[in-house]
Order: sequence, then structure tokens, then C-alpha cells
Amino acid sequence: MGLAFRDGTIVKPYERLDKEEIIRLHKASLAILDSPGIWCYNERAAKLMGAAGAKVSEAVEFGQTLWRIRLPAGLVEECVAMAPSQVVLGARKPENRLLLDAGTPRIYFGSGSETNVWLETEMQSFTSADGGETVQIPRFQKRRGSAALLCRAAHLGEQLEHLDFFIRPVNVQDEGVTEDNHDVNKFFASLNNITKHVQAGLTRTDRLADLVRMGEIITGGPQALRENPIFSFIACVFKSPLQLVQDTADKVFAIVEAGLPIVISSSPQGGSSAPIQEAGMVAQINAEILAGVTFTQLIRQGAPVLYGSVPVRARMDDLHDLYGCPEFNQYNIDCAQLARHYEIPCYSTAGVGDAKVPGMQAMFEKLFTHLYMAMSGAQYIHYAFGLLDRTNTFCPVQAVIDDEQIGKVKHCLRAPKVGEAEAQDAVAMVEKVMGTSHRLFARHARKAIHSGDVSDPYRFEAKGMEDEVIARALDRLAEIEALPPVHLPAATVDRIFEEVPGLLPQLRVSQDA
Repeated sequence: MGLAFRDGTIVKPYERLDKEEIIRLHKASLAILDSPGIWCYNERAAKLMGAAGAKVSEAVEFGQTLWRIRLPAGLVEECVAMAPSQVVLGARKPENRLLLDAGTPRIYFGSGSETNVWLETEMQSFTSADGGETVQIPRFQKRRGSAALLCRAAHLGEQLEHLDFFIRPVNVQDEGVTEDNHDVNKFFASLNNITKHVQAGLTRTDRLADLVRMGEIITGGPQALRENPIFSFIACVFKSPLQLVQDTADKVFAIVEAGLPIVISSSPQGGSSAPIQEAGMVAQINAEILAGVTFTQLIRQGAPVLYGSVPVRARMDDLHDLYGCPEFNQYNIDCAQLARHYEIPCYSTAGVGDAKVPGMQAMFEKLFTHLYMAMSGAQYIHYAFGLLDRTNTFCPVQAVIDDEQIGKVKHCLRAPKVGEAEAQDAVAMVEKVMGTSHRLFARHARKAIHSGDVSDPYRFEAKGMEDEVIARALDRLAEIEALPPVHLPAATVDRIFEEVPGLLPQLRVSQDA
């Protein structure tokens, strides 16, 4: 019996690059890895690459020891070929597992970032001076991220139809949370409130064993966790440009050795930590990702890894990230093509912008990236729900709006149904309708509506002012949050609290409580 997976949406990829351009960028990335190579601050990683045939030389810069590593093209290509073209990301509910296949442009959307700010929304009434008109205006209040808000975000993600995976969108900043217990609390808060795949970064390497134990308790043991990895990790192992980070390299060692899926994520900023020109940016980020993939395969051949491209462009006025711009899409589409060339599933980015509150600017910036990155065929698209002010704020109402928007994008990009049977049906339908007195096709639309081929009107359409969209989305959010959460069974929660130290007492809720 085959495994169950979320459907995803298979698209016909939009491509900016032809084959010659892809090869040109590939060669440029290999040239960068050979000279100047990478600056490595992790001795164990340097020794591993040196033993595999890289040219390694020790140096001291600014009083710090590092290793300059020149990676031969043959070594990189050999290791990249070892990376699996299919990666399965598990989930508490079997039907929520994800099949990421580099050869199939099946797209999934999820949340992302780890914001410190949660933006609450409420509608307030304002009456004109003459008392003749009353309007509802949204008011926004910032809240500090907490474990309770992360639980709310996970519960929301469980109910959003088009959210396929969950990356913690809000930071846990409660009293009692330290660097030591940060990981166990953010993963438990997520896993206890959502049955979809969970992903996050690793704060402390020495707490990975506790996370693994948590996963084994939930799934049924070590082998069950390997077969159904309900969580995975993101590792920003490179500090652009071309610097392999000490502590993150240690985390990559630990995660790969544990047999869990990992994203090798690189996020250079065009105009500061990478060239702003398309060719330069893409050649550099590709070089960093290829070096990271090579690193994972030298640790363990066949380790499940995602090609994690998160290139951004700098604003030229203040050097902040600029997401809602054409270059953002250009960089990311190119990276999705390169990932497909290497036959590695692609972790990409959409749904981010500069807007600080929900509204017209947020809708434009998000749709601009939601649509283009879905068209690119990147398999795993994060940041897509609820982010505002770049990646600094999570807003649940915006996440609800984004879910509707992503649903329309998925519908737009569905494969056409224009087979021989459909063509014959069309001819017969036209002939039949033209034989009637009314010559209308309304009754023939029912079948398409019932099969889901016809999209619904925009859920939050406004009859008057734009703020009605936010008001309607707020009503939808209230409906979702009123639904019961999908906690883990009480016996499972009890075992986790017995065997995993550092969990906040207030998180101890279960299905049977």
C-alpha cells in the first residue's frame, strides 16, 4: 500500500533561464568554490572536506583561526549527485505528509520566519463629525511573541486549507525560556497544535537528542521517526559571502548524523553581502548552497537535504531587505531552475514584503511573489503566510487573507483539462444549448462547480471600503480560533513531559484534558 501525501499542485514551470544559461551559472559557481573558495570557521568541517580531496589551508584573520577551502568541481558534482531527488517530510496525520520530488514541480506553501512581534487586529467604529456616517477602521496592536501565541499560530495553521507545512512564525519569549530550553518548547508548542509537518532551526546542538526523543514518543519509536520525520530543520550554514559558520556547521553534523531532513539555506542580500546583478547573486548563492549540500553528503551519503534558496535584494536607501521587487522573483526563479538541474527539491520564498499592516500594499507585494514562485515550480515555498514588515511581524488576520490568495494561485495554476473527452463534451454541450430558446449554459455549469473546477468568489470581497476585507477576514479568524485544537493524546504528552526536560508547565495540555 502506498503512502498518503498532501496533494500539492503540479504546475508547468515558468523558466527565465535556458540550458546554456544554467550551465554558465553552474560553472561560475564551481569557479567561485575553487577560487576564492570558502572561509571555514569549523575545524571538523575543514578536516572532513580536506580528507575528501578539497585543498585546505589554515589561516588567521583578525586574530581568529580559520580554514580556507578550495573545493574541486569534481568533488562538488559527485556529492551533489548523491543527494536524494525525493525527500519525504512526515506529519502527525499520514495524509499531511509531503512528497518533495525534484523531478515533479509539485508546489506546497507554508509559514516561516521567527518574528518577535505578533500583530493583533480589531475593528473600531468612527463616526463623522456631523454624525451622518459611521465606518469600521482596523486598529493594530503589537504583542510580544510567546509560547501561547505560537500555539495559536499552529492551531491557525492546522485549519488553513492551503497551508501545507508549518515553520514557527513567532518567537517564544516567555519568562523561563532560555537558550537551553528554547528548542523543546517551540517544537512541542507546534507539534501539540498541528498535524502537518513542522520545521524550525536548531538553537542548541546538545538539545537535539531531546527533540529526537520527543519525535520518537509521538511517532512510536526510532524507526517510526525515520520513516515519518514529523519535523525537520533549517540550517543557515553560510554567512554570506562564502563563510561557513562554526556553530551552524556543528548543528549540520548533528542533524545529518541523526538521519533527519535538513534545509541548507543561504540568504545573501544583493547589493551588500552578494552582487546585486542577477548573474552575480545567483552564482554566489548557488555556490554557497552547493558547498552546503556537499558538506551534508560528506557527513552521510544520501542524507535528505533541500536546496534552500532565500536570496533578497537590498534597498539602496537604508540597506534593509527588499522583498516586494522584481529582482526578488528573478533571483528565486533562477534558483528554482538550478535546483531542478541538480535534481534536489527546492525550498524557496514567497509572500513577503515591506508593508507593516494588512492592506493594499501587502496584497500587491504578496501576490507578486506568491504567483511567480508558484509558477517557478519550487516544491517547498515558505514565508507565505502572515508575514509583514519584511520578516519582522506575524499577523494572523494577514495569514487568513494569504490563505485565500494562495488558494486562488493554486487554482489558477492547475493543469488544464483539455482532453479528447472534454473536447467532445464541449461540442455536444454547445450543440444542445443552441437548440434551446434561452441559449444559456448555466445548468451545464453545475457539474464543474460540484467537481471543484470552478473557483468561488473572493471570500472577503468588499462591498464598499477596502477595510471590509480585513473585517471579513477577522470574522473568519474568529471562526477558526473557535474550533477545538488537535492536541496530542494525554498519554503521549505525559511521556514527553517525563522524558524531555525544560518544557513550560503551561504547555501541558492534551487531547484528553
